[in-house]
Parts: sequence; C-alpha cells; structure tokens
Amino acid sequence: MAAPCTENNHKQGKLEFVLDVPFPSSREASIALQSLSPDREPRKGGISKELTVSGCTLSVSWRADEARILRVSVGSFMDHLSLVMETMEAFGPPVSVTTQTVSSTMT
Repeated sequence: MAAPCTENNHKQGKLEFVLDVPFPSSREASIALQSLSPDREPRKGGISKELTVSGCTLSVSWRADEARILRVSVGSFMDHLSLVMETMEAFGPPVSVTTQTVSSTMT
C-alpha cells in the first residue's frame, strides 16, 4: 500500500512508499526482517529505507528524491522478499528456539 504524500515530504520533494506484509506469526515476520535488513541501498544519497516489525507484520518504508530510484529499490526488495517467503514456505514453519532432547537407543 502506498503512503499518502505528507506535507513535510511534499515540501522537500521526497517520494514515499510504505509496504505492510502480514505473516502467519511474529516469529516469521522477525525472520523476514533479519533476512532482509542486511541489504543496504547501494547508493549513498537519494533514498532511504526503514524496516520494522510490529506483531505479525513487517513494515517497510522508502523515501526517495526520484521516482526511478524508488522504483528500482522497491522492485529489488520485492524480489528478495519473494525469495525469503518461498524459502520459509519450502522449509515449513520455524522451529521453536527451545532446546530439543535427542534420545538414542543402543542395540
């Protein structure tokens, strides 16, 4: 979902885009955040991206000087998000972090 243009951003000539991605659990939202956070924008200026988790929702907001830069950043992020979601789906829900006991029997 795109965020409305705020008065402050309009005066600065900034474009803003906000995306909320719901996950089945807060654990999965946190895993997505950890997987996607290391990806910094390659360009120093002109764009900023912020990722946060609230409950089961991953929120991402971008602010950019130019539509082209914003489009490339959002497109790249969506590709990475798709890969993270496909990977989580392939491996199933996350296992609890609790210690598991492995028992073995000797014959």
